[in-house]
Amino acid sequence: MKIRIKRADATDLDELMRWREIVLREVFSIPAEKNIDDLRAANREYYYTALKREEHIACFAYADECSDTEPVGCGGVCLYQEMPSPDNPTGKCAYLMNIYTIPAVRQHGVGKAVVEWLVQEAKRRGAGKIYLEASEKAKALYKELGFYDMEGYYKYRKESD
Repeated sequence: MKIRIKRADATDLDELMRWREIVLREVFSIPAEKNIDDLRAANREYYYTALKREEHIACFAYADECSDTEPVGCGGVCLYQEMPSPDNPTGKCAYLMNIYTIPAVRQHGVGKAVVEWLVQEAKRRGAGKIYLEASEKAKALYKELGFYDMEGYYKYRKESD
């Protein structure tokens, strides 16, 4: 399957939002009937601001075997600065996220093409640290592409009041 990657920009905001909602609902198991208007508005504002500042680079994947105008996958990379360290002397970081392929074309290289494109974009911008969170299904792909488990990282979970 031949995959073409297109960088998204502010003119793609509605399409980015459509895909973001698909990803959010699947990854976080949000039922279709649950109202997420506040989350949708926050994501729209994020894209609107971050795309203009180039703090977020997003893309869509198209497959020649499918529609030439309808994406079959997407992804994004958040770019930010952290304190420089021996393993990242520039302090430039890239967090890959929102990597998604429609079920009909999974296991055909779409996700791989998206991740490779995002990694190259991050490297072009000088990122010395490139990372992501992985679903169980995607771990083998990410390992194949050179990612490794970052042991020792913990995520804080705020207890409800």
